[in-house]
Amino acid sequence: MPLFEYVCTECGATFERLIRTTHNQPEIVCPQCKSTETQKLLSGFAVSGGSSASAAASAAACAPGGA
Repeated sequence: MPLFEYVCTECGATFERLIRTTHNQPEIVCPQCKSTETQKLLSGFAVSGGSSASAAASAAACAPGGA
C-alpha cells in the first residue's frame, strides 16, 4: 500500500494517507478542518544517511570481483 502526502487547500494542513488501490480512490478529507479540498503532494523517498563515498565503496564491494 503506497503512502501519499496531501495538503488541504482550505487550511493548509499537510497529512499522509495509506491508499490501498488507485481504483475507486476514497475521497480524501482533511483531518483538521474536514474539508475535501485536498491536493496530492509530490513526495521524495527516504534514503539512509551516509556519505556518497561510503555508498560508492559499498557498490564497488558488491561488483563482480569485489573491491
